[in-house]
Amino acid sequence: MKYRGKIHKFGDNIDTDVIIPAKYLVTAKPQELAEHCMEPLDEKFAKKVHHGDIIVAGRNFGCGSSREHAVIAIRGVGISCVIARSFARIFYRNSINMGFSLFESPQAAEDIKVGDEVEVDADKGLIKNLTTGKIYKTSPYPDFIKEIISAGGLMEWIKKDAD
Repeated sequence: MKYRGKIHKFGDNIDTDVIIPAKYLVTAKPQELAEHCMEPLDEKFAKKVHHGDIIVAGRNFGCGSSREHAVIAIRGVGISCVIARSFARIFYRNSINMGFSLFESPQAAEDIKVGDEVEVDADKGLIKNLTTGKIYKTSPYPDFIKEIISAGGLMEWIKKDAD
């Protein structure tokens, strides 16, 4: 799996209420949630994102409540993956369960700038900043996690395995 896109950058402790504010949780439709993704930090975020773009963030990305709506909003707005110094564990697992990739890399999270173009090779565990040429390491997923993500999430993987 490879991901390539321009960077949108956020700091530490981005919680699920920032990713998608609670007042918009009246739906689970990706397009509707996407319109309000990251709205408390940047009201124009949804309009800035191009399909395939990548979020880079600091520590504890996705902290707060365990709502899956946060993953739906991020994916719905067109973000292909998130690179961060660290993730809240429940958000990390929700993302995998929903077929969305996350990559931990403290150095990449620190160095990569807004607007840089980045390519992530999930199979090799490499993050390449195409703007600067710098390469960072991240842990590749174990095979069973790759299968879940490739299937589109845990439920799709279970259905596929049951066939």
